[in-house]
Amino acid sequence: MCNVGGRTPFKLLVLIFSLLTAEVVTADTTPSTVTPKLRYAIVLIRHGVRSPTWARADLNAYSAEPWPDWRVAPGNLTPHGSRLMTLLGSYYRLDFAAAGLLHSTGCEDAGHVFIRADHESRTRETGRALVAGMMPRCNVDVHTFDGEKDPLFSPLGAGVAKADGLVAAASISGRIGSNPNSLVETYRPAFNRLRNVLFGCIPGQRCPAEESPGKRSLLKEPSSVKAGEGDRPVDLRGPLRLGSTFSENFQLEYANGMEGKNLGWGRLDIGGLLEIMTLHAAYADLARQTLYVARLQGSNLLSHVLHSLEQAVKGERVAGSLGEAGDRILIIVGHDTNISNIAGMLRISWLLDGFQRDDTPPGGALVFELWQQSGGEMTVSTYFLAQSLEQMRKAIPLTLESPPLKSPIFVPDCSTGDQEMTCPWKAFQRTMESAIDPGFVKP
Repeated sequence: MCNVGGRTPFKLLVLIFSLLTAEVVTADTTPSTVTPKLRYAIVLIRHGVRSPTWARADLNAYSAEPWPDWRVAPGNLTPHGSRLMTLLGSYYRLDFAAAGLLHSTGCEDAGHVFIRADHESRTRETGRALVAGMMPRCNVDVHTFDGEKDPLFSPLGAGVAKADGLVAAASISGRIGSNPNSLVETYRPAFNRLRNVLFGCIPGQRCPAEESPGKRSLLKEPSSVKAGEGDRPVDLRGPLRLGSTFSENFQLEYANGMEGKNLGWGRLDIGGLLEIMTLHAAYADLARQTLYVARLQGSNLLSHVLHSLEQAVKGERVAGSLGEAGDRILIIVGHDTNISNIAGMLRISWLLDGFQRDDTPPGGALVFELWQQSGGEMTVSTYFLAQSLEQMRKAIPLTLESPPLKSPIFVPDCSTGDQEMTCPWKAFQRTMESAIDPGFVKP
């Protein structure tokens, strides 16, 4: 270093000091380059496309012409439905691999994926189809409960929860008033469209087909709200329940790829389907998302979801969780009822293009993702994911460039204002705990 008389020039000292200080400041203030990391995911999914649960003879009483033959037993997964679940499983593998949760190929992660399905055929087969797409040729078991009723999916039937039928009925009656028949007028346009599909009825005119011997008019069925029995805590009967069943059957026909006379006897298009599905959405809201009913039927399942997330946060076994510490994905294969119950408990909502609000179509899933942020804190992102009706109808392969429909969900009391509406872990935990009724949880 140049110096004069053995001393470093003052200006040079200032320059050196400034450079050193700048380096220190830069090192201290540069933001961390560590990106958020997906640590765990829970996928609560409805089974795939199934046949109607009613026998054809019972359905035929409410239509001018016979309902189509699905060629599978009532309520069973169809071959097309199985194919759709395999495509969906393949997409989940792509999506979770892109987030770094799984490897893109191979069976290395097979031991870190836990699948629990209800014991019914359509849920078990859905689980197997998802595995075939997500982990092809890998050894991944689909776990089921060894008993007649699974307490996760049917807590009333399994004896985990006991309903107060009068309270359940009152909780719904309090939302619709003393005259449940008023629901017909509330949803009159959708009922008119549905009657046109079933019998060819034109609003304001006589409908001879509906009045013929052996036929029943859904609008003439009496409405009532009473205490339920068995797995059903409340019995909401009448046109709305029937309309919900029939409109969902038509959605299943469309999603299964049916055409011509097998799709609403040629009297139904996509616009009409969306209109009549108003009835299904309304019934699901009343019968499944009313708070008392939702907590009664969903607390045990939501408790297991919460404990499974806690296990992933702690990295050690937590009582009441599903799977093992170190798992990366938990897939719970249940029913639309289960998803609607949890939606009612958490007061969450979603909307996908082509569906009614809070619809739970075949293969639709409520997903909880646990993320570790750059500073180390844990957060939870919640969203609803489902194939579009056209993706289902045509069995269109799913890719990251052509994904299913996805709706980020805002969780009241914990979501923040970021794009994914994330919840800090502790806030999410408190929200879940406040939603769960411990009286309806199996220890």
